[in-house]
Amino acid sequence: MKYFVTGIDTDSGKTLVSAILCEALQADYWKPVQAGLPRDTDTVQSLVTNNVTKFHAEAYLLNTPASPHMSARIDGVKIDKTKFVIPATSRPLIIEGAGGCLVPLNESFFVIDLIKEFNVRVMLVADLYLGSINHTLLSVEALRSRNIQIAGIIFNGISNPDSEQVILQHTKLPCLLHIDRQPTIDKSVVVRYADLIRKNLR
Repeated sequence: MKYFVTGIDTDSGKTLVSAILCEALQADYWKPVQAGLPRDTDTVQSLVTNNVTKFHAEAYLLNTPASPHMSARIDGVKIDKTKFVIPATSRPLIIEGAGGCLVPLNESFFVIDLIKEFNVRVMLVADLYLGSINHTLLSVEALRSRNIQIAGIIFNGISNPDSEQVILQHTKLPCLLHIDRQPTIDKSVVVRYADLIRKNLR
C-alpha cells in the first residue's frame, strides 16, 4: 500500500497528514524533494510515536524555500527525473509531495508527472479558504486527466460545510478525514486523528 500526499496549495497541511497516515498505517515515509528548511522528514519523525516507521532520505535536499525548479537552479542542481526511485520497503509507504500537484520539479517535469510514474494512489489535502473549491476541483481534474487514482480527500482547517459539500458532490470522492484547526500540533494530535482515519483506509 502506497499513498502520495499532495495538496491544493503549498500550505495545505500535507506534512501533518503524512504524519497521521504514517501513524495510522505504521507506514514508512519519504519526501522525494525537500526545498528549504525545516525538513518535513524531521517534522514527521517528531510527530510519529510508533517504533517501525522508517524515514527514507530525500532524492533532492535543496536549501532555498521556493518551487523546486527554482530552488534547484539557485543551488546549482539539476533535478533528474530518473533519480526518483521509490524506496524498497515491506511496509506501507507515505510519499509527500512538494507543494501542489502542478508544481514544477524542472523545466518539463511536474509533481503530477512523478505521481504518474510512481503509479500510486493520491491523498488530496484541501485546506478551506476563499478559492479552495476552485483549487480542489482543478487538482482533481488534473489528476483524473492523467488517470491517477485518488483515494479520497482530507479536509484541513476550520470546517466549511458548504464548500465541502460542493467539493464532494462534484468530485464524487470520499472525505477520509477532517482535521480541525489545532492550536498546537503534537504527537497526541497525530495519534487522535490516526485513530479516526484508520477505519477509512481498510
